[in-house]
Amino acid sequence: MGEYSEKRDFIRMKVNTPVQVIMQQGNTVEGVCHDLSGGGMLLAINEEPCLDQELVVSVNSEHSRRPMLQARCNVARVEPGPQNSFLLGLEIQEVLDHLGTAV
Repeated sequence: MGEYSEKRDFIRMKVNTPVQVIMQQGNTVEGVCHDLSGGGMLLAINEEPCLDQELVVSVNSEHSRRPMLQARCNVARVEPGPQNSFLLGLEIQEVLDHLGTAV
């Protein structure tokens, strides 16, 4: 049998936490981040983006008004999700500070 090698460079963490997504058109959509890694995240939202579309995602913290993580991401995968939602596989392009500028 062939040898299995992990293709991911980062471990995924299950977070299931609320997110706000700024779409390319400028509107904000609420959703849920199901898992997060150093290179990407899996989200569920109710609006379907295009592949390679750029989004700004704020992963909310239960303990603070400021987001735990804010990042500029590209849509790598879009799949139908439960209850008319869409599951998005996102690649993190740049981590932003709370003012929306690159860290």
